[in-house]
Amino acid sequence: MEYTYQYSWIIPFITLPVPMLIGAGLLLFPTATKNLRRMWAFPSVLLLSIVMVFSVQFSIQQINNNSIYQYVWSWTINNDFSLEFGYLIDPLTSIMSILITTVGILVLIYSDNYMSHDQGYLRFFAYMSFFNTSMLGLVTSSNLIQIYIFWELVGMCSYLLIGFWFTRPSAANACQKAFVTNRVGDFGLLLGILGFYWITGSFEFRDLFEIFKNLVYNDEVDFLFVTLCAFLLFSGAVAKSAQFPLHVWLPDAMEGPTPISALIHAATMVAAGIFLVARLLPLFIVIPYIINLIALIGIITLFLGATLALAQKDIKKSLAYSTMSQLGYMMLALGMGSYRAALFHLITHAYSKALLFLGSGAIIHSMEAIVGYSPEKSQNMVLMGGLRKHVPITKTAFLLGTLSLCGIPPLACFWSKDEILNDSWLYSPIFAIIACSTAGLTAFYMFRIYLLAFEGHLNVYFQTYSGKKNSSFYSMSLWGKDKEGQKKKIHLLDLLTTKDNEKTYFLNTYRIYSNENVRSMVHPFISINSFANKKTFLYPHESDNTMLFPMLVLVLFTLFVGALGIPLFNQEGVGLDILSKLLNSSINLLHQDRNHSVDWYEFITNAIFSISIAYFGILISSFLYRPVYSSLQNFNFFNSFVKSIPKKIKILGGKIINMIYDWSYNRGYIDVFYVISLTKGIRGLAELTHFFDRRVIDGITNVVGIASFFVGEGIKYVGGGRISSYLLVYVSYVLIFLLIFKYF
Repeated sequence: MEYTYQYSWIIPFITLPVPMLIGAGLLLFPTATKNLRRMWAFPSVLLLSIVMVFSVQFSIQQINNNSIYQYVWSWTINNDFSLEFGYLIDPLTSIMSILITTVGILVLIYSDNYMSHDQGYLRFFAYMSFFNTSMLGLVTSSNLIQIYIFWELVGMCSYLLIGFWFTRPSAANACQKAFVTNRVGDFGLLLGILGFYWITGSFEFRDLFEIFKNLVYNDEVDFLFVTLCAFLLFSGAVAKSAQFPLHVWLPDAMEGPTPISALIHAATMVAAGIFLVARLLPLFIVIPYIINLIALIGIITLFLGATLALAQKDIKKSLAYSTMSQLGYMMLALGMGSYRAALFHLITHAYSKALLFLGSGAIIHSMEAIVGYSPEKSQNMVLMGGLRKHVPITKTAFLLGTLSLCGIPPLACFWSKDEILNDSWLYSPIFAIIACSTAGLTAFYMFRIYLLAFEGHLNVYFQTYSGKKNSSFYSMSLWGKDKEGQKKKIHLLDLLTTKDNEKTYFLNTYRIYSNENVRSMVHPFISINSFANKKTFLYPHESDNTMLFPMLVLVLFTLFVGALGIPLFNQEGVGLDILSKLLNSSINLLHQDRNHSVDWYEFITNAIFSISIAYFGILISSFLYRPVYSSLQNFNFFNSFVKSIPKKIKILGGKIINMIYDWSYNRGYIDVFYVISLTKGIRGLAELTHFFDRRVIDGITNVVGIASFFVGEGIKYVGGGRISSYLLVYVSYVLIFLLIFKYF
């Protein structure tokens, strides 16, 4: 095993040959590379699977032996400065590596089908492989400089993937917004790294922690400067993990392809900020102001994200705000010192959120067969409904992911979120009330997403085409034209009427065949429905097996990954769960994590309380977004209850609901505030500076030049070369000065 550790430096670079070979192939053999483009998914998955095997092996070794391995070598050495590069294999590295590889493999398999129609298929897989390489390099880094290098590479890959469809103005603006917002945090991170190097003289984590603790305990540092440097370090995590107030880039990042949204939100970019805070927690925990600030930012973010998700119409943006809220839970746990609970929720949330995003991609994929490639329509939950009849597998998977995120046992997120809620009561009752209320909001908006997408009736045509029977449209096949090579004109009357003249929303037998030439490319994965026989339907349909397989695997993770941290105890109250064994050395290093020897009666009582909150949110969501109102109208007690409410209370309640809806739908007006205060403010300052430069600075110079010109012109006519004229001017000046001197 020691031999394996010595060569673990190669782990981040195992996936690097894929983007290099794709780039070389496109440069040297573009035609052949494009014709065989589907084959590149196989090496991408294979190489990432090798990394996963190593990561699991390292985790097993650390569980058995509590082993931590670090290896460094010198890069630059002189008398005053030494820069070392290396790698660190510890429990945190193992957890992050397993998350990155498992979610990455499933997303790559899913992407093979999801992106098969796209002309940028090769570019997408090159970006994805380099993204995984950068993230693996980040989590195995042994010092701050190395982390910063891979940190920037992760940001670059996210910029490329968010703006993957760069011809769309919305995607181009989204990647620029993500880039600029993250530059704010990254600049602070760089300053913080340099500040702590100035304090301690080291970039290595172990040396940095030991030196800094000794300096603090001996009162040999300026506490204000140390707090500022720690805040700058934390600002990098705030931007990368979309914490308030640098969260504004996250919903716009949904302009990228859905698979990359799953990867960013589950295991890579936003998880990098949580990883950085967890890695530097021994540093932050010595500074009370910073550790309290981390908890404060976490509680603000989790509540803000939940409120902003309440009224979103775009299914991916709703899930994005959900991610923001759950990251707030993790940051709150780290701020409370609950290191284990934060990482536990990072694990459970990663698999549940990946499942939800891949499920949303399957929904969008099927909706595009109806409305064409139009994100404004295919991602709009208002235009969905009734999909449970057409996509039952996706519906079941999405429901399980929803229940997990709501905190319903025995699914994964229940165990981790419940642990954070219990620890919050010990930290601050106010924070605990906010966190528990947000758990109810989470259940509300997550079930809202599910109900709008899958329940009710399929009403997209009536919403989009105003229900005009004579209106017609061209089929928007993702794969090309029909068999005759022509776009086929379809009338809504043909779609809304069956052979028996019974009205239905879409005919399940009506379909348009796709272009088989596009489908005849090399396909590395086994699929029951071959691409040669694949058809594009004019009603929502289940995805292909290569898209369903990753979702089903994630369903298994969502069902059983919570078992890693279920609190099993022996008679002495010592934790025997797998996660505690894995994190044993890290928890001992912090000396701050909560004691997990809980009373089972207390555990069950707290669990009942959190489950009740979740079910209350689900109940309210079901009441508002399912057709229960019409059925309740048949009961007299319901009618009498509604009539008994005073009119003023109804009006006031309606205004409050409208205010909450406007607040949520308009993103809390935070984006508007940034536009007015920053964008327009900077533009106004630039215009004012430009005006001052043109009118004042240049004006003074121009006035001096013009005055010199006119003075020169005037003197030119005075000097005619006659001595009598010069004497006349001289005598006149003398007389004038004598008069002034005499009378003044």
